[in-house]
Amino acid sequence: MHPANLKRIPTLEPTGAPVSLSAFLKSQSPVPANTDTPRPVAARRPLGQILLEMGAISPGNLLKALALRNRQDVRLGDILLSHGWVSDADLMAGLARQWKATVVDLLAERPDPRLIDAIGPETCLKHGMVPWRRIGGATIIATSRPEHFRDLTASLPDLYAPYRMVLAPERDVHDSLLSRRQTALIRRAEVKVDPAESCRTRNEERASRIAFGTLAAVTLGLWIAPIAVFALLFGWVMLTLIAAMGLKAAAFLAELIGQRRDRARTPETLPARLPIISVMVPLFRENDIAERLIARLGRLTYPKELLDILLVVEEDDHTTRRALDGKVLPRWMRVVTVPTGPIKTKPRALNYALSFCRGSVIGVYDAEDAPDPEQLHTVARRFAETGPEVACVQGILDYYNPRTNWLARCFTIEYAAWFRAMLPGLARLGLVVPLGGTTLFFRREALEELGGWDAHNVTEDADLGVRLARRGYRTELIATVTEEEANCRAMPWVKQRSRWLKGYAMTWAVHMRDPVQLWRDLGTKRFIGVQILILGALSQYIFAPVLWSMWLVPLGFWHPVRDLLTPEMVTGLMVVFGASELLHIVVGVWAVRGRGHRHLIPWVPTLHVYFPLGALAGWKAIYEVIVKPFYWDKTTHGVFDTVTHTVPGTSSALVTAIRAAEPVPVAAPRTARAPLID
Repeated sequence: MHPANLKRIPTLEPTGAPVSLSAFLKSQSPVPANTDTPRPVAARRPLGQILLEMGAISPGNLLKALALRNRQDVRLGDILLSHGWVSDADLMAGLARQWKATVVDLLAERPDPRLIDAIGPETCLKHGMVPWRRIGGATIIATSRPEHFRDLTASLPDLYAPYRMVLAPERDVHDSLLSRRQTALIRRAEVKVDPAESCRTRNEERASRIAFGTLAAVTLGLWIAPIAVFALLFGWVMLTLIAAMGLKAAAFLAELIGQRRDRARTPETLPARLPIISVMVPLFRENDIAERLIARLGRLTYPKELLDILLVVEEDDHTTRRALDGKVLPRWMRVVTVPTGPIKTKPRALNYALSFCRGSVIGVYDAEDAPDPEQLHTVARRFAETGPEVACVQGILDYYNPRTNWLARCFTIEYAAWFRAMLPGLARLGLVVPLGGTTLFFRREALEELGGWDAHNVTEDADLGVRLARRGYRTELIATVTEEEANCRAMPWVKQRSRWLKGYAMTWAVHMRDPVQLWRDLGTKRFIGVQILILGALSQYIFAPVLWSMWLVPLGFWHPVRDLLTPEMVTGLMVVFGASELLHIVVGVWAVRGRGHRHLIPWVPTLHVYFPLGALAGWKAIYEVIVKPFYWDKTTHGVFDTVTHTVPGTSSALVTAIRAAEPVPVAAPRTARAPLID
């Protein structure tokens, strides 16, 4: 039962029932100058004792809740609510008695928007409070966290002091803020990142002129001096190929050496007190994935009182909202509805939802993800073991349907090499790690310092990886796996890859606005690494036909390189090509050597005919960078999402979660609902 539905009572004794503004005014005495509430209390009665006296909780459940609180960074009220050991109404009544405060009805008596603007709606959300009224020379603050009120008032503007406290459920705090300042919050989500590091300040006309000018110059050059222009293109492609090979080999060796050292490391231990972890799951046009998603996330073994899952849904996404409508979500899961606006991107939605997160650790999952059940324990452990310079940990992304077809097999092999060899090696080398879009976890302070995600970048994860490095933060890879559905249809694969490459191009262009400053921020080694990772990858995809043309040489056809190079140099090129293919095969075989994926080893050499699809994606990406840079080419999920495609060796928990996708009770979406706080 929600406190707002309780019957009003004629008195203002702290019983937890919300009161009207007129009743609240009658109860107030003049406010002395420079006085805040709550006033010091010599011995405030424990909340648990009050709830016992009220008959709201059993002694056994209270003892279990207190034991959990002693080893977790969470309030008693959250524990009681998450396990269903106390009702919302009883908890609010207990808090009202404990703090001798009044519970107000923020939905019936909306807060003053001018006061919200003075403090800032994001600050209000962060602290679970809202300035309600100015009464008798004092500002009345409605909060769901009374134990933090005194510290909160010390950071508020002196202009509106003194401050007095009333209580309200956090869900009502959120709803009242949204009713007044939803537009301000979404506009802020679109511009959080520094303009110098954001795609939103991109000059599209200038970019188009440069692109068309370059294309025209190359075309004209091939007509006037074809050999010279081809030599330049071929030289550039070979340079990027050799650089990419060198970086991949270095990362692979670094990971091999690092794993040996890890085996000799002291066994990991859990932190003394586990943190609250908020995980955002952006959903868009997901008409049949909701029940399976909830079943999979329900397999997480992290304490539910410390788990805060936010299903992020666009306001005009009627497909997903219908899929969630009429269901009952568990207490640790809620819906955040993102208002419509001029752009509609995943990073914009994440920025908006970030303000509603409760955790000190912020994570991101994709809609089709099936994370390892122990994953959040691994995340908490790694953050506890490292210092604040490690602002992000990235998990391993894998696929549960590699047997679907050849494209699924190649996609799985490619990502196994990327997440199990390349990215861990880059992290061990101290280079910039281009983040993946899922199984990401951040220290909240660092994420907010950077302004979250660039709402205008369609590859927001890679961009965020560069910005983290520019601020001196590090990213680490952790040995925990999230499985999802491999994109195994040709045209959707091209669309998805083109979005990633378009984001890579935009990210490179943004950070190279001032190359000297980027060099200073990253240092020489990481600066060169970024050029190879981003510019080199784009070049390899876009100019791949230049390399394909080399097949003419062994087939006996004429090729321009015969006029440019000696026979010995041509032979050297063939050796480079052979070494490149051998490196790809060795890394691919090593990445899929495990029990679950070793059946893919015979397919590793076929990646030679898989990557040409990337050239189509590269050309599409460059086209979209010019004509529609903020277009989000969505990938459809759930096409092959069945247990029959799960590979041998997949964890039994994940198989059970996929197979047991029974209808899970899911609540009708309420915008930014959060558990009550004790």
